Amino acid sequence: MHELKEEIIPNQKLSKEFLDSLNRQFEVAGPSQVLFWGYHTFGTDMVLGTGFGPSGMFLIYRLWELGINIPIFYLDTHLLFNETYELKDRVEKRFDLEITRVTSGLSVEEQAEKYGEKLWETNPNRCCHLRKVLPLRNYLSDKKAWITGLRRSQSEDRKNTQFVEWDPENKVVKINPLANWTGKEVWNYIRGKGLPYNPLHDEGYPSIGCIPCTQTVDNDAEDERAGRWKGLEKTECGIHLPAQKNGNGTKKNFNGNGQ
Repeated sequence: MHELKEEIIPNQKLSKEFLDSLNRQFEVAGPSQVLFWGYHTFGTDMVLGTGFGPSGMFLIYRLWELGINIPIFYLDTHLLFNETYELKDRVEKRFDLEITRVTSGLSVEEQAEKYGEKLWETNPNRCCHLRKVLPLRNYLSDKKAWITGLRRSQSEDRKNTQFVEWDPENKVVKINPLANWTGKEVWNYIRGKGLPYNPLHDEGYPSIGCIPCTQTVDNDAEDERAGRWKGLEKTECGIHLPAQKNGNGTKKNFNGNGQ
């Protein structure tokens, strides 16, 4: 699979036929084949973005094990848990990596002065747009492909995730090697290989983002991203759901609908 000779030319419209054919092949392949194909096609113009969740730990390890040396980055909102920063340091040391920190030029204090205190409460989508969407767009502006840890099993919003997609917002090819994996499969791999992971996962956090917008959940949580923006009509930060990037996350009423 990794010897596939077809090339994608970024910044040109990808044909539906090409993507359909590619995704059919990857549906019965595995993450390694997807990564090999991406590296063959894009080389070091392909980057991995991670929030240091389980999928990210898997992908960092596989790239390292396969000898695919590409840039790895994370979005630092200045609002991450200490455990997340500590995990980043552990991963860099274990795999002899330097993970690029991508951040907004706007400090939390400057944001408060311009948009009001605790923007994540009054307009969480604007906060995500400023602290994640815009820094990501800037970082990817000279890249050709972006690897993510998106999986269909993570949530209803992600159920149609494909292995290879065109990202019109960032104008890059988006590669999702774990699209058809389940959370159980990822965790079995992590534990089987003894890979590092965020200890907050053992404390009731299935998904970990910024401190103000991440909460613990019961063991019977409805999806893997439960606990993010609880009580809001918001399920994504915007980097994977462009339509949300400038909208308002609204509090739910008792019927579960936005007010």
